[in-house]
Amino acid sequence: MVKPEKIILYYCFTPLGDPEAIRLWQRTLCEQHGLRGRILVSRHGINGTLGGSITSLKRYIKGTREFPGFRAIDFKWSEGSSGDFPRLRVRVREEIVSFGAPDRLIVNEQGVVGGGERLTPIAVHELVERRGDDVVFFDGRNSFESLIGKFKNAVVPDVRTTHDFARELDSGRFDFLKDRAVVTYCTGGVRCEVLSSLMIDRGFAEVYQLDGGIVRYGEEFGDRGLWEGSLYLFDARMHQEFSDDHKTIGRCERCHSATSQFHNCANLACRKLILLCDECARENVSTNCRPNHAELPRSTEGVA
Repeated sequence: MVKPEKIILYYCFTPLGDPEAIRLWQRTLCEQHGLRGRILVSRHGINGTLGGSITSLKRYIKGTREFPGFRAIDFKWSEGSSGDFPRLRVRVREEIVSFGAPDRLIVNEQGVVGGGERLTPIAVHELVERRGDDVVFFDGRNSFESLIGKFKNAVVPDVRTTHDFARELDSGRFDFLKDRAVVTYCTGGVRCEVLSSLMIDRGFAEVYQLDGGIVRYGEEFGDRGLWEGSLYLFDARMHQEFSDDHKTIGRCERCHSATSQFHNCANLACRKLILLCDECARENVSTNCRPNHAELPRSTEGVA
């Protein structure tokens, strides 16, 4: 009998005195329950995405919450399986979100110090209803992710990796937002924990973060709210939709038809992620790289 499987997404910012010990414990716990996926551990906390049977994931969650610092972790469930990950990887890094500023991030038992106020999806809607155009959504993901899905009229910084956010904020090109109500958002919330603190540190007066990220927003509103398109995912699923009524905003780079599917460029020296419709993907034999995907990343592991 095949056991039903799911994927969980989670993170927790909390001080960890011995990240290597946490890594070894987490790897043993995952192997014990036959889970696959990715976990990053640093002195600032933990960030993971795991797939496996529902029973095994529940046992993993129970075991993880036995550690005092992880008791309040918000585990988000989604469709998928262990087969969406090639293996289990548990690593120690300087940061669980690679903004390139580990020494500037301050974390205590309550999370990131100096981050933006968390707003539930409903609270975000209430803010927009009260403030109207004074509210701006600020995408905290890599810019290519927004090609297939984003909040309506969102500001999308030109970043290839999270390391680029500090540069973009320091450039001054977003200073016009410093007196606006800025709602940062990302896949599951972890990137906005750091991004919102960076923005506040640089003089943005009113910064919020979408609590639980796009995932929680999609659970609450589906495609009936302010979100448009598909959510990019850093695993074999590649993307997910929140309802059958979703809007496809991505465009095939060759024929410009609607698509949400990324593929690797056929040029073996390139292999950048490019948007292709099903028909063009079947004919993906060209080795002539297009200018419009020259800045897209190679297929890689990501963060929430």
